[in-house]
Amino acid sequence: MPTLLAIESSCDETAVAILSGEPGQPARILSSEIASQIELHRQYGGVVPELASRNHSLHLRPLVETALRNADTDLCSIDAFAATSGPGLSSSLLIGSTAAKALAVSTGRPFLAINHLEGHLLSPFVGLGEVPPHVALIVSGGHTLLLDVEMPGRYRKLGSTLDDAAGEAFDKVAKMLGLPYPGGPEIEKTAMGGNPEAFEFPRSMMKDKSLDFSFAGLKTAVLYTLTDRNPETGQPKTEDLPDLCASFQQAVIDVLVAKTVRAARGRGRDTIALSGGVSLNRTLRNAFQKRCDADGIRFLTAEPGLCTDNAAMIGFAGLLHHFAGQESPLDEDIHPNLPLPTL
Repeated sequence: MPTLLAIESSCDETAVAILSGEPGQPARILSSEIASQIELHRQYGGVVPELASRNHSLHLRPLVETALRNADTDLCSIDAFAATSGPGLSSSLLIGSTAAKALAVSTGRPFLAINHLEGHLLSPFVGLGEVPPHVALIVSGGHTLLLDVEMPGRYRKLGSTLDDAAGEAFDKVAKMLGLPYPGGPEIEKTAMGGNPEAFEFPRSMMKDKSLDFSFAGLKTAVLYTLTDRNPETGQPKTEDLPDLCASFQQAVIDVLVAKTVRAARGRGRDTIALSGGVSLNRTLRNAFQKRCDADGIRFLTAEPGLCTDNAAMIGFAGLLHHFAGQESPLDEDIHPNLPLPTL
């Protein structure tokens, strides 16, 4: 059974995973290790590229050793090596990509450059034996992307954000509200005690025939609401925070769910797959499940450990490329703005 070691270092998470599997069978995650840098970057309100790359260099070797030990294997038993080649921070991508290439050269095994977005896209199917035709929504800090998936490697773009990604909007609104970084989990937590109908925030492009998204107007509406509620400082009142968070969150969810279901109907797909860091949001998951149940659509999303940046999703994508007999040249460069190849 082929075994693959994958490295993910596109932003501020250093991750290594080892997977095994065979075509048509569920992949087995033998080990999955992550060194998070959230606490390091929180004091700056966002990711500092130089600090991120420096810490990737610090953590990567120990993580590889831990992953091998926990998988009860060694480098000579690995059949292929994969690493994220983009999109992401160039200085961070270089660390993981260079390490995976070095391991491939030293063992005489193939190297696979993996698109970070494809890793997210395929993550809901890690434990399944196949990737059926479906409509996929990737929602993260940097991306809101709606795709029609015929099979692995054949993706048709249906829509994307015209400005802020959903996760980016969560982070920016959280900052307006004085909530700590990362903003998404903080808004979700605060919203639990709020009324999602307390403030009438816009659902941008809901009636538009396109499947694109826009969240900049919603972000501006929150800003204007803060000014209206507290003209002197523009700061949120403590008693308003739960309602503001719940109303903002619901506005984002309504758009994501409506457009994705519309896309599935339009493409004749009976399965929707949700992935990316924002897919951890339980209110979003519940809204998708409820709507899909009502419409007779199968709803899939990755388990929590595979939603944020991780190497297991990169490894799964790598396994599928390996099964297809693909291999990347060792001189292939990283691509900070790498798009997902679409039809």
